[in-house]
Amino acid sequence: MSILDRHFKLTENGTNVKTEVTAGVTTFLTMSYILFVNPSVLSQTGMDLESVLIATALSAALGTFLIGLLANYPFAQAPGMGLNAFFTFTVVFGLGYTWQQGLAIVFISGILFLILTITGLRAMIIEAIPKNLKYAIAPGIGLFIALIGLNNAGLIQVNQGPIISIIHSTEPLAADTLIEKINNAPSQIIQFGKLSKPPVLLAALSLILLTALMVFKVKGAMIWSVIITTLIGIPLGVTQVPTTYDVSALSLSPTAFQMDFAGLFTPGPGETMLHLCLSVFLVVISFTLVDLLDTLGTLLGTANKGGLLDEDGNLPRMNKALFSDATATTIGAVLGTSSVTTYIESSAGIIEGGRTGLTAVTTGILFLLGILLAPVAGVVPVAATAPILIMVGLLMMDGVRKLDLEDIEKMIPAFLMIILMPFTYSIANGIAFGLLFYVLIEMFRGRGKNIHPVLIVLVVLFVLKYILV
Repeated sequence: MSILDRHFKLTENGTNVKTEVTAGVTTFLTMSYILFVNPSVLSQTGMDLESVLIATALSAALGTFLIGLLANYPFAQAPGMGLNAFFTFTVVFGLGYTWQQGLAIVFISGILFLILTITGLRAMIIEAIPKNLKYAIAPGIGLFIALIGLNNAGLIQVNQGPIISIIHSTEPLAADTLIEKINNAPSQIIQFGKLSKPPVLLAALSLILLTALMVFKVKGAMIWSVIITTLIGIPLGVTQVPTTYDVSALSLSPTAFQMDFAGLFTPGPGETMLHLCLSVFLVVISFTLVDLLDTLGTLLGTANKGGLLDEDGNLPRMNKALFSDATATTIGAVLGTSSVTTYIESSAGIIEGGRTGLTAVTTGILFLLGILLAPVAGVVPVAATAPILIMVGLLMMDGVRKLDLEDIEKMIPAFLMIILMPFTYSIANGIAFGLLFYVLIEMFRGRGKNIHPVLIVLVVLFVLKYILV
């Protein structure tokens, strides 16, 4: 019996080295798009694009190695799509944190996730959140990501309508100035993009191409879409071809060890320390909840496809898998990327026959080799990565079919959770209002005793946050 067979229990799991390696390559091809998309999303905060790609590859490799070697499962991990959007558009753009402070928040959430995993408190949090709201989180994030993708692609343009501009304006305006502003303001809050612009046209072509590849079930459809779209962009003048390719110049220094804990806990003008700590805590909780539920849902869903669940529908060695995720998130923050989570694309490798950690180790090795792509990361235009966000948003809508659509009491909080994520440009707001309205409805119906204490604490903290802002 070979060393690989003994460690990964290949024979016991009815597989072999060739099958596992093939499955690992398949998994990598289906999720390798993250090497380009994650830097594209995070670099909007000012982070160095090449450095983020290296951090993405290293954190993905680390998490995937850990889950393969410790838990012996064929799952792959990488910075999560919803979590990188939360980092960029809610934490940095929405709440005003710097990306360095955002990395500090990710680090803290990783440590918290480790504590929850080791102590077993994760089970209490999972139990506290109603099933319908668990199912609603993924679709909400999906719509949020799709909106970002459509906007980045230029297929839609998000404007601030004239009435909204006037309402939020703190500047006193003369009558003629006011009329001029109304006349010049966009007539719609959301408008369709102009296909006459080369970047928008390229994005539309990319979305059509990706749709065709997905429909015909082409392996690695997303990464092939990125490559082909980038090449098409050259004659259109959208893709800028580099003149040099210097691997030796690669560096992690622009993002590694850049976490700003001091700035994170320094009150701004007119801000109390209580309000500051509460704000940080709620962002950390949001990160942790999304990561926890996303990872659990993905682990159970992919494991079910591979027949890896026990007779009670549970995943053996679950704690080791969650430990891998939390460790990768913590180290990923140190390197310079957002939270790491298990990828649903792991199911592609499982369908190919992957059953053990050797599949994951193979995927991890390929992520390490992916670092060599860093010098060309800046070549890939936004038009090539934006349709990926749209398609990922579609894939995350799967949870809708699991929702209870008959009970209005369950649908109201789930609906608010789903729509407020894109409409307020914040995953945290969606989670907060979904939980808040669930608690209110239970209290209206005289079922207050059925509300889990953990849920009450979370809702009270969310309410305090909104009152103090």
